[in-house]
Amino acid sequence: MQTSSQALYRVAQIREAEHTAIHNLQMPGLQLMRSAGLAAFNALRQRWPEQDCVSVFCGAGNNAGDGYVLATQALEAGFNAAVYTLVPVEQLKGDAFTVYRDFIQAGGRVSSFDSRTKIAGIIVDAILGTGLSRPVSEEYAQVILHINRSDCPVLSIDVPSGLHADTGCVLGYAVKADLTVTFIAMKCGLFTGEARDYCGDIICSSLNVPDSILAQLPITAYLSNKTALKRRSRSAHKGHFGHVLLIGGNRGFSGAIRLAGEAALFSGAGLVSIASRAMHVDLLNIGRPELMCHAAETASDLHLLLERASVIVIGPGLGQDSWAHDMLDYALASHKPCVVDADALNLLALHPVRKANWVLTPHPGEAARLLGCNTHDIAADRFAAVKKLQNEYAGVCVLKGAGSLIADQSGLSVNSTGNPGMASGGMGDILAGVTGALLAQGLPLMDAAKLAVYVHGEAADCVAATLGERGLLASDLLPKIRELLN
Repeated sequence: MQTSSQALYRVAQIREAEHTAIHNLQMPGLQLMRSAGLAAFNALRQRWPEQDCVSVFCGAGNNAGDGYVLATQALEAGFNAAVYTLVPVEQLKGDAFTVYRDFIQAGGRVSSFDSRTKIAGIIVDAILGTGLSRPVSEEYAQVILHINRSDCPVLSIDVPSGLHADTGCVLGYAVKADLTVTFIAMKCGLFTGEARDYCGDIICSSLNVPDSILAQLPITAYLSNKTALKRRSRSAHKGHFGHVLLIGGNRGFSGAIRLAGEAALFSGAGLVSIASRAMHVDLLNIGRPELMCHAAETASDLHLLLERASVIVIGPGLGQDSWAHDMLDYALASHKPCVVDADALNLLALHPVRKANWVLTPHPGEAARLLGCNTHDIAADRFAAVKKLQNEYAGVCVLKGAGSLIADQSGLSVNSTGNPGMASGGMGDILAGVTGALLAQGLPLMDAAKLAVYVHGEAADCVAATLGERGLLASDLLPKIRELLN
């Protein structure tokens, strides 16, 4: 049932694969539709084995056809299957009309949707499918709201109706599914942005379309996996694992640089130094003596520190005053690999440069400033945004948020870990420190960024599973990050 590939594709690519299967491999569209409906029904039974009642909402296209196949399977399995259509059945065409007729011949009945209808059992969303590219109409919006207000579990076929399958944006209104069963290959838009609130669990059925067909298509992105770090040599010493220099902690913001420094320690950096305002230096390593803290009131104070460092992390608590400008300019002139976060990104937006050996980690607001647009533009197509960031700034760019995106010049990954508890201060500082530590230990830029983002989110998931999401602190992640990296 579940495809093993972590590859993600755009809708047009999957349609191309479907077209090839139909015309080159003699896999008729009707066969694919029946396979899709059966796959969705099998997933429904596996997820809710005690249920024997379904309410299927059908539109007019092939997505509706999948719904009619599912409803027929449910009838034949002894379910109470009710089908509600949003369009006159006379509008059904081709394969969708054929499977509608199968449902009727199996003893099924189709009713027009009425907002007074009481929905029972499992709701199956077979309304709009992957072809939607504009805001849903008022009529469809009312049905979607009716579904979302119910207390019934919801299965969406291929994509939750109202969700853009390429970008993950909600087009006005979208069905909130508990389970989404998608077909042939994973769609990009199911894994990032608003989609994280709407798709629920995601299952992909290949419908027996051979992998060789997808292999002919360019992959848009990959879902990130956690990669294991090499076991350390028994004769290793701290010099083998790099020296991270973190620059930041302007007046009143010492906590940010402290969190980033601790994250670098917990992630395995051999040495960790902090360059910060003189007023903070004597306080920063209280309770964490492993942090080496240095006063840097002028850019020249960084000279020896930069010579000793193998990796720079700049931005946590940096601020945007003249001190911050000087620190950033001096650090970037060193040509050392670096992680650029927080206010360093806001300063970079004022004077853009390109570097091949850095990792930028903006949230949507910072990304908008870097690209000279607004956050709505970023949210409208996160894939396009992170590609544009990478094209303009080079290196590796991490667009943070639900389903963080990581891009370099050769490809793009989508992260699948993390939860809403991470919407609290200091989480980005932790990520910056983890990324810096992995770079210091010799990981290439893209590998370090992907692993840092994955483990950062995974640690938050582990802590939230025990303590809950609300009130999750950035520092709560540190011991779990160490455990996961080991």
